[in-house]
Formats: sequence, C-alpha cells, structure tokens
Amino acid sequence: MLRRRLPGWDATVGLIVGPTGATLVDTGAGPSEGAALRRSAERAAGVPVRHVVLTHPHFDHLLGVGGLPDTVLWAAAGTQDVITGPGAEEIGADAVRHGLDPASVHTAMDALVAGRWEWREVFPPGAEPGPAAPPSSAPLPTGTAPAGRRVVAMAPGPAHTGHDLTLLVTGAPGVPPVVFCGDVVEESGEPQAGPDAHPDGWPDAIDRLLRLGGADARYVPGHGAVVDAAFLRAQRRALATRFGTPETG
Repeated sequence: MLRRRLPGWDATVGLIVGPTGATLVDTGAGPSEGAALRRSAERAAGVPVRHVVLTHPHFDHLLGVGGLPDTVLWAAAGTQDVITGPGAEEIGADAVRHGLDPASVHTAMDALVAGRWEWREVFPPGAEPGPAAPPSSAPLPTGTAPAGRRVVAMAPGPAHTGHDLTLLVTGAPGVPPVVFCGDVVEESGEPQAGPDAHPDGWPDAIDRLLRLGGADARYVPGHGAVVDAAFLRAQRRALATRFGTPETG
C-alpha cells in the first residue's frame, strides 16, 4: 500500500495492491497526470490498476480519470450524474479558477463525460430508506486486497461535498487499519468548504470515519500527511465550532 502527495494542490493519491489487481485512490488533475499515475502505480505494484476510487468530484482529485480507461470507478451515489450533467460545468470552471489552462480543462472534461467506465456507486447512510435500501459500504474484489486484509468503500454522508467516499483497508496482525479519507479530512490546511459543502453533516461524517477505522487506524487525508484518530477528533471539534453544529463527537 502506497500514497503520494501530488504537486500543485498537495492532493493525495493512494495505491492498494492485491494479488491480481491494484486500486488507485483518486487520479490527479488531468488525463496526462492520471495516465502517469497509472504507469507508475503498475510499475510499483506489478499488477494492473483495475479499480479507481473517487473520493469526491473536485477537479484536483477527479480530472485524471480520462487517463485511466478500462477501469472500474467507485464513487458515492450520484457522482456519475454530477460529472456527466450540469455539475460538470462547475468542475471545469473551478479548475480554471485555480489556474489550469482552459484548453486542457476542456479536453479533460470531454474525456470525463465521454468515457464508458463501469461504475460502482455506494450510498451514504439513510440515502435510500426501506427494506431494499442498498448498503452504505461495499467491499472491493478480493483480488485487489492485500493478503489477509479487506478493502471496503464507505460513503460517510455529505460533508466536504454531497458525494464523499472513503476507503478502509483492514489491518493484519500487528498492522493498523488504514482509512483513505478524501477531503473529509485535511491536514496541510484548514478544510475547504465550497458551495457544495454540507457543514451540518461534516462532523457526523468524521464520527463515521472514526468508527470505521478505530482508535489505532492511520488516516490518510485528501491533502497533507497521514494522521491519527486524535487529529480527526480535533478537526471534528474545530469544524463543529466553525459551522455552529452540535458538539457531540
């Protein structure tokens, strides 16, 4: 299992290696970056990248998808609608506002919308009530999990965006679990809350991450260095104060 902090926006990508395939967590900010990540990931893993986990639909984590054809995309429910519908325009506009070349953004968005990926979407808790409600977590195929461990995608509920997804890699004897948090957790700066953020649900989402990983887990934020449960609890308190939400965590 590996991670890399990308230049530019300090976005984190992760790599989970199994016996027959690897999973890439997030993709960078353009198709060329996504393709380069795939090449380096496959050199390091020795197996093909078969799955891509999208932690949320923001350009610095998403626009590399165009460089990763023939992969299965895992995302929170509704993500596909965002990036292939009216929300795609705002993703591209945000990339341009942050300094990306408009022509390259246009190319990246075209590749993103036109791609024919196989999608796996995970619903957040309570999103689809009723006896046939889909689960709020889903295991990735065993062939992409490290020996003796499981890889589970979990939608913690609206927080940094309305479509956040996190990934748990369970621990082995003597090895703590690892949780890839996306931008529900940020270490290298204050968590960013744009117009698509859900402040009321954000502290609860961090509570779910803590329950998912536990006290001994290593938590990989969407930006910054690996942190521990104490960091998540402190960030949860800071967000509750910042947004005026109940302090129950």
